[in-house]
Amino acid sequence: MYEVIIIGAGPCGLSAAIECRRQGLSAIIVEKNFIVHSIYLYPTHMQFFSTPELLEIGDVPFTTPNEKPFRHEALVYYRKAAELHGLEIASYEEATAIERLDDGTFSVNTVNRRGERQTRQAGSVVISTGYFDQPNWIGIPGEDLPKVAHYFREAHPYTGMKVAIIGGSNSAVDAALELIRAGASVDMIYRGDSISGNIKPWVRPIFESMVQKEKIRLHLASKVTEITPDTVVVSSVSRDESYTLENDFVLAMTGFRPDRTLMSSIGVLMDDDMDKPVYDPATMETNIPGVYVAGVIASGRNANEIFIETGRRHGALIAEHLAAKRLTEDKERN
Repeated sequence: MYEVIIIGAGPCGLSAAIECRRQGLSAIIVEKNFIVHSIYLYPTHMQFFSTPELLEIGDVPFTTPNEKPFRHEALVYYRKAAELHGLEIASYEEATAIERLDDGTFSVNTVNRRGERQTRQAGSVVISTGYFDQPNWIGIPGEDLPKVAHYFREAHPYTGMKVAIIGGSNSAVDAALELIRAGASVDMIYRGDSISGNIKPWVRPIFESMVQKEKIRLHLASKVTEITPDTVVVSSVSRDESYTLENDFVLAMTGFRPDRTLMSSIGVLMDDDMDKPVYDPATMETNIPGVYVAGVIASGRNANEIFIETGRRHGALIAEHLAAKRLTEDKERN
């Protein structure tokens, strides 16, 4: 019986566990993959937009010789932060449902990598499950072909291949630049009239130069309407025009959305417009007393609404609220 079960071992889940321990609360993290799995899924050579101090949790310094840290440095940092704070993490154990018991506590049903099921109990639950497991599907013929990927890891497998990138965000731009350095032929298809205004400022001029030199073929105000084993069909967003490109692989960099299954299982209300959980921003507690949200799961359909920089602060709000509730309960018993 723990005082808090935290579901998800991303940076925000780790921060919540650290803050709970600081308040003297017993806490365990249940993680269906492994620590900071979402960062592990980032492209191998990705550099963060944020400076290291904005990624720090638990007052553990993030030291790096780089102005902006890289993915591999973040993996080391969060492992070290969890170790220094002695966090208890049940890796490869997926939470499948949450149930509120008659006494106001909770049971969390889980299954581990061997298929073994168990029930963990706690006074409160923090849902911090991130969003990388559910890509935004386009809904076009051929999107389920083996040649289509929603994750980009590194460029080497695409050497000499014709690759279509769907999207115009930082992830799409980074992938395009890595691909051309590896000798791939790149077509980038984006619905907007220009690429995202949030492109990293040190990356944008390099990307624009590659477009001007026609090393990256940029198709703006366009969308992919069909994918076949050897081609992609590109159509204009505003006109009834389309054309076909020869193609070997497709990277659909269309973003991701949070998984609401666990919140639905316990009855957390959602905002109808943005599919956003209802919670108190001062405490992160949902409409279900004792159930909290932390990190990107607290956002709506726009997963970019909350980043590590802001989500890492949710843990302190939650821990302070839980500690205050425990103090009140102790006074009432005495």
